[in-house]
Amino acid sequence: MTTTRPTQDQINSSLWAACDTFRGTLDSSEYKNYILVFMFLKYLSDVWKDHYEEYKEQYGDDEELIMRKLKRERFYLPDNCTFDYIYENRNKDNIGEIIDKVLARIEDQNMEKLEGVFRNISYNSEKLGQTKDRNNRLKNLINDFANPILNFRPSILGSSEDILGNGYMYLLERFASGAGKKGGEFYTPHEVSVLLAKLVNPKPGNRICDPTCGSGSLLTTVAEEVKDEKGNRSNDFSLYGQESNGDTWALGKLNMFLHGMDSARLDWGDTINNPKLLEGEGLMKFDIVVANPPFSLDKWGHDKAEADRFKRFHWGIPPKTKGDYAFILHMIETLLPTGRAGVIVPHGVLFRGSTEGTIRKKLVDENLLEAVIGLPSNLFFGTGIPAAILIFNKAKSTDDVLFIDASKEYEEGKKQNKLREGDIDKIAQTYFNWESVDKYSHVANLDEIKENDYNLNIPRYVDTFEEEEPVDIATVQANIESIEKELTEVRKEMDEYLKELGY
Repeated sequence: MTTTRPTQDQINSSLWAACDTFRGTLDSSEYKNYILVFMFLKYLSDVWKDHYEEYKEQYGDDEELIMRKLKRERFYLPDNCTFDYIYENRNKDNIGEIIDKVLARIEDQNMEKLEGVFRNISYNSEKLGQTKDRNNRLKNLINDFANPILNFRPSILGSSEDILGNGYMYLLERFASGAGKKGGEFYTPHEVSVLLAKLVNPKPGNRICDPTCGSGSLLTTVAEEVKDEKGNRSNDFSLYGQESNGDTWALGKLNMFLHGMDSARLDWGDTINNPKLLEGEGLMKFDIVVANPPFSLDKWGHDKAEADRFKRFHWGIPPKTKGDYAFILHMIETLLPTGRAGVIVPHGVLFRGSTEGTIRKKLVDENLLEAVIGLPSNLFFGTGIPAAILIFNKAKSTDDVLFIDASKEYEEGKKQNKLREGDIDKIAQTYFNWESVDKYSHVANLDEIKENDYNLNIPRYVDTFEEEEPVDIATVQANIESIEKELTEVRKEMDEYLKELGY
């Protein structure tokens, strides 16, 4: 067992290497669940082992007292429900069944925090191959996690939540990158999450919600942006989320746990058609609401919107085949009177007409929209289209709207483009300084927006046109003559060479 603290890079690369067990057997959008759940099991086991040994040192052989102390920890592991037990049984013919039983018992003992998170995964499934192949794969997986680098004991890692949380996010991003279109369903690129977190500027004591939380990457990033008066990270916040995909919801629960945010409430269900975050008979209200909802969802619940008992669509009912404004209106409706919302949307939300145009007009006239920020193309997994961030504020101090065109400043990548730290800081500073910057941002008053018929397309407000340098015709003509002269000389030399060769 290693007693040297591994680096984040060592942990990340070892976790990624463990994925080799499933490559070629399952698509990454499926095998991610097996890897991440097993990582979570290893984490629980290592933390449990550390706590047990600490109490053993304090209380000696008084097992009854040790168990009482352990039951007061964040979680409880029953007998024979650790990674060590699984490792000891790695050569058994029914190892998949053994792992499933361990997970079921852990869930039963920790229902308040882990209810339902393992219900959709089975290590005894034929997805992993027939019995012999499945057993070989699971044995390889177990051996991979026995790697001393993947020793998650707090006595080794120190602040294990940060390191493990970072490792979990690293895997999510790698899985999203390899999952094509499906990747965007469960992961918001970290740099975009950081930008959105800075823009909504959460404060200690805030209630923070993501109504389409996916695997929780955006929600945890916003939580990490909460700072105290000295600028240090604060744990004084409460987190809420809802996710419609059961597998992704389970990953979100694990993500919260690994980040030390297991008091977060994440509900499983369709936010538009079956909102679960309620207080009494109404929707729960929040200081901060963020989301990266599915772009232009074509089956969002249009037929039920008119009868919505929460009255979320009094601004208008979004089009049947484009659910963008359904999520936006839900978010605004769940804001406290001083609340702010940040949402990632496709550009069509800014200018499409018909019902969307009517909704857009009402939101602007009611002075709810604060900023429109255009992002570079190809930032998101599964789509190359550029997106925008809309910031809504129920307590605006002005009736102006800030437009930022940040579409041209990014780091180009092979698969995805990426916002750099400087790009993020520039956007945030421009927003908080509330300033017009030539060819980058513009503070538009209500009259300007009315003149544009409430079309929020960013080029209408931020002129990024660059005039070409005037062409010096005389210089161009001189260059052409020089090139023609050189070409004549080259042809003459070629003719001489050809004559010498007898052609």
